[in-house]
Amino acid sequence: MKNNVYDYIKITPSERQKAYQEMGFNAMISYGLNTFTGDEWGNGKVSLDVFNPTCQDTDQWIKALKVAGAKGVILTCKHHDGFCLWPTKTTEYSVKNTPYKKGNGDVVKEVSDSCQKFGLKFGIYLSPWDRNSEYYGTPKYNDFYMEQLTELLTNYGEIFCVWLDGACGSYMDGKPAQKYDFPRIYETIRKLQPNACISNCGPDVRWVGNEGGFARESEWNVVPSVQFNTQDIADKSQQDDDGSKMQISDPSKEDLGSRKVLSNYNEFIWYPAEVDVSIRPGWYYHKNQDSKIRSLKNLMNIYFTSVGGNSLLLLNVPPNKNGLYSPQDVDRLKEMGEILNKIFADPVSVKDVDADEFENGFDAINCTNQDDTCYAPKAENDVYTVSLKFVEPKTIDKVVLKEQCDFSQRVERFSLFATLNGTQTKIYDGTIIGYKKIALFDEIKADGVVLKITECRSTPYLEQFIAYEKTVEIPKYSKIEIFVIKLNKKFKDFSTRQWIKRQEKIKKKLGTK
Repeated sequence: MKNNVYDYIKITPSERQKAYQEMGFNAMISYGLNTFTGDEWGNGKVSLDVFNPTCQDTDQWIKALKVAGAKGVILTCKHHDGFCLWPTKTTEYSVKNTPYKKGNGDVVKEVSDSCQKFGLKFGIYLSPWDRNSEYYGTPKYNDFYMEQLTELLTNYGEIFCVWLDGACGSYMDGKPAQKYDFPRIYETIRKLQPNACISNCGPDVRWVGNEGGFARESEWNVVPSVQFNTQDIADKSQQDDDGSKMQISDPSKEDLGSRKVLSNYNEFIWYPAEVDVSIRPGWYYHKNQDSKIRSLKNLMNIYFTSVGGNSLLLLNVPPNKNGLYSPQDVDRLKEMGEILNKIFADPVSVKDVDADEFENGFDAINCTNQDDTCYAPKAENDVYTVSLKFVEPKTIDKVVLKEQCDFSQRVERFSLFATLNGTQTKIYDGTIIGYKKIALFDEIKADGVVLKITECRSTPYLEQFIAYEKTVEIPKYSKIEIFVIKLNKKFKDFSTRQWIKRQEKIKKKLGTK
């Protein structure tokens, strides 16, 4: 199809998408009957008597997540087993019929109140699949689900995100997959919580395609509108309770938004990716995983490739049977927050900025400010150059770049050069920038740094170009470790493709879709 770059750069984010992307790093809390049974996918038949946390402290959860740097929290208000963490009127399979607080507990309210107390935004996860509801698989289920959604959207204050899971293994219960009324779901969310983003099976934020913490090297916000297809999302989501099969790279193509890909389509949307991953092998707490928490190095790698690669990070941290975060998780979250604070503690002071002639009101100095002003060159060129001159030489090891996405995502390729006494040394080659690009490189002494944008969709709108001093050794993988990770990833990709084929055969045999 015949397109030009102006077809792409006219696509920009909504206000709710902008607010969500600025948050960068959020957390998920997986908690419920599975916490006490040791399951990942409950069957909807577990006795409610098992839910009896003796020391539940949602303040502890939220404080630990805030220390790590999370800006928002999404609670699994109802997982696939149908158990509701609030005293819903729609079903008896809820916290109101458990020993917890003698049936007077409301975990959703407790988490919501703790978020408000510590300044984090609150979001909800409400599984469309429900293994307990007698209505699942019938038209009446959509009314049932809408009642639950309405309760959550009207009784717990402002909601910043509604996370809709595409995972479904209804064939295991001998049932066809429910046909969800997604248009009605979206309409209700927009009406009751207009600022809430709808993630995963939703129009605002897309699933990156795996649960292993893998992000694409070049993640585009502007993608073909066909990427928002709830049936396709569900087909690629988890189909059974073996979560290890989702710990792999995206089953879809690596390139979703280059000019080459977009040229095959004529309708486009702003649809940023979210990397959802658990701090443990499972999404729910299992005592035998206390020694298997992700290392700080691993979490930092995920952070820099997601938040630092124009994606969003959603880190799951599950409470234990006592209703507390285990000490191992709390310690790791603290380490994560402390090192992120140290890494970005010292932005280098700049005395001069040199760049191509700027558009009126878009001075080059704007990109050194941490606000939403930006630099934009006046004319289109083959290469755009911006040079920072430091107040004094510093040892640097990272640069943060941001585009002003009110003007879409434009930069396709760039390079960074450190300068010292008139000599330039290349320190980084990159592709996309988008909402945030954190460029890491070996430490180098410099009296300035130069950005050269070599491929761009019309003129760039650069919101941030900030170099940071080296303040601490950044935990990151060696070249050998990266090679091993890629090799393991390829093996898991192949294994998962075989698994998907087997699942398709099983569902076909059972006559389900």
